Amino acid sequence: MSNYVVEADGGSRGNPGVAAYGVVIRNDLAEIVFSDAQVIGHATNNVAEYRGLIAGLEWLQQHASAGVGVQVRLDSKLVIEQMAGRWRIKDPKLADLAGRARQAAAGFAVDYQWVPREQNADADALLNSALDWAG
Repeated sequence: MSNYVVEADGGSRGNPGVAAYGVVIRNDLAEIVFSDAQVIGHATNNVAEYRGLIAGLEWLQQHASAGVGVQVRLDSKLVIEQMAGRWRIKDPKLADLAGRARQAAAGFAVDYQWVPREQNADADALLNSALDWAG
């Protein structure tokens, strides 16, 4: 049974402004098995962070076996603490996105871990490339 690491990042230029996310998934050999970046329109940084997390977890729902271990690594303290259940979610939009993320995480053994931005460089680079492309 494989384990996976989901590295995701989201951001916007203007906050809110043009927003995007980047996501990288690695297998237990540290090989990249999936990467993606999407411009999501006008949104906040927090919405973009959640959208990156959801994209990674939804990919795993399609490609990984139930019960595998998933380490989620984001540089968003807010998203990590909310998904781990340690912080309340006051914003209804974020609550909806957290619900989608929980649905996508169902069946996996998920560990949510905050990391400094420099340890999330691959997802950050994808996100910034998408924002550069969006202009």
